[in-house]
Amino acid sequence: MSFDPDRVSTVTFDSYSTLVDVDSVETALVEHDAVADVDTTSVSNTWRRRSMEYTLVGNALDRYESFYEVNRRALEYALAVHGIETTPDDRAEILSVYHDLEPFADVRPTLERLDEAGYDLYVLSNGSPEMLASMIDGAGIGDYVTDAISAHEVATFKPDPDLYRHAAGRTGTPIDRIAHVSALWFDVQGAVNAGMQGVWLDRQDRPWEPFGPEPDLVAEGLEGLAEVLEA
Repeated sequence: MSFDPDRVSTVTFDSYSTLVDVDSVETALVEHDAVADVDTTSVSNTWRRRSMEYTLVGNALDRYESFYEVNRRALEYALAVHGIETTPDDRAEILSVYHDLEPFADVRPTLERLDEAGYDLYVLSNGSPEMLASMIDGAGIGDYVTDAISAHEVATFKPDPDLYRHAAGRTGTPIDRIAHVSALWFDVQGAVNAGMQGVWLDRQDRPWEPFGPEPDLVAEGLEGLAEVLEA
């Protein structure tokens, strides 16, 4: 299926790795005294991988916890598996980085461009409402984003089709008139499966996954998406 910009009236964006850079969580680990003299890259990778895995397993087991709690448990595991002893206060301080992530350079100018072009813009994320509120504020995109739609509202994570259908209802947009933009392959596939047009934001120049539906559009940056929508 090819991308049809004429069908798009609403654009939803994933948050982490799409709008804001989660690589800065490694900086939080490097700067924390409890994680001194360890391979923080490995800790960070384990933390993020486990966090994603917990959401997928949670969906399969019909067990829901907020993304903040999932993230906390994943951090606890990552630190333990690397032999790092921390207190609950240490972990809470490290976790707080998710309230202060840096937006990618193309985010603000592109969202402003799409807003001026008349598109309705939303964040659609696994993040808890509190996490998304601080992300939007920190990224400085509140003037362009109509609202944030959290997985917490339906107690299920991506790529469950119920979340994307819920987003269509929340935006008041027929699902086939929504383009969902994400740097996460399974999120793109979830959107396509639910009936949205899926846009893969290939920020790291990686091959597409040889499993599941293809994205309707591949863009290396958000400017590429704006150019297609404005064509």
